[in-house]
Amino acid sequence: MAEILAGSQRTKTDEQLRTLVAISTAHWVSHFHIFVLPMLFPFLKQQLGVGYIELGLALTVFAVTSGLTQAPIGYLADHIGARKILLMGLTLGGCSLIILGLHLSYPSLIKCAVLLGLANSVYHPADYAILSAHMNEARMGRAFSIHTFAGFVGGAVAPAIVATLVATIGGHGALMVSGAVGPLVALVLLLVGIPDASAADRKLVGSDAPPQTVLTPALIMLTIFFMLLSLSSAGIGNFGVVALMNGYGATFSAANLALTAYLGASAIGVLAGGFLADHTNRHGQVAAACFAVNAAIVLTIAIVTLPSLVLTAAMASAGFLGGVIAPSRDMLVRNAAPAGAAGRAFGIVSTGFNLGGIVSPLLFGWIMDQNAPHWVFGASVVFMVITVLLALATERSPREKPAGAEAPLIHP
Repeated sequence: MAEILAGSQRTKTDEQLRTLVAISTAHWVSHFHIFVLPMLFPFLKQQLGVGYIELGLALTVFAVTSGLTQAPIGYLADHIGARKILLMGLTLGGCSLIILGLHLSYPSLIKCAVLLGLANSVYHPADYAILSAHMNEARMGRAFSIHTFAGFVGGAVAPAIVATLVATIGGHGALMVSGAVGPLVALVLLLVGIPDASAADRKLVGSDAPPQTVLTPALIMLTIFFMLLSLSSAGIGNFGVVALMNGYGATFSAANLALTAYLGASAIGVLAGGFLADHTNRHGQVAAACFAVNAAIVLTIAIVTLPSLVLTAAMASAGFLGGVIAPSRDMLVRNAAPAGAAGRAFGIVSTGFNLGGIVSPLLFGWIMDQNAPHWVFGASVVFMVITVLLALATERSPREKPAGAEAPLIHP
């Protein structure tokens, strides 16, 4: 009997690991596809005969489309199945890039941006719904952290991959090969047999799930929380180099080194945060504590001209702490989601990221146009302080679960 139980547990663990790797691979694709068009801007500018404003409009169209469709896609993930939605998103995003490579024109670029934005809105609702339903409860934080880390890696390797493709097979080929990754990964996920997650299949233990409102005050506040997270990090990530050069006298290499340290440490922090999230139920307090220290570090950067090495260390520390809170952030959403509504919950709150992505370029660009580079960091501090308050306000009482208990799995 003991051997049977041990074998069953090993099988379940293997299935969970396979699911985590598959979903994380899909998240890698999502971040890779986000960076394909920006990395091809020089090629697109030359081929289409347009300016950077027209190219930037494509990214705005992408962000707006993704923001408007996150919540509806979350609803679909819960009602027709997250697996179907995820496979369709991978295929749609990939095919949009392939079609653009075959029929390159400015109208095709805008259409591609719309389809990419729609495909991008799939990943968070579908991925988190599947992970929430099928990962071991005791390792949920680490599962979320690995999923987030995979996305970081997808964005990090995109410039090198796209540059290599352009150098070897040209811009048209780069678009088509980059796009082909989506359908290929969808096929792999189909062959692997990733599990599904939908409200129709899931039942609460001992009773049918009662109807519940998804748009709760907690999820509304978490949406604002996500938007503030986006705003506090986007300013440093997108305008940190020019702010350090113009306001602090940093050289181009020193400023880029500091930003690289910030982004690299963020990825490491995400993995560390997964272990932390699995060993506490106080996810809001973890997020608040990390961001409070982060705000103090960024405030120091804002008001003091630091030596190059100290600046790099400070930026790395800020990036690490920003990464640590990511799994706790996701656990806050999962805890606030009504039963069977993880897709909708993550779809709603992820809209905050898109809102931040729309607002931040305008806000921080305006700050730089006002010749106030110190306020790139100062404004980030303001957003961090507000984020600390919201993190504490949105934390719900932890749900009581036995140690090592697993989240309810989908029943056939």
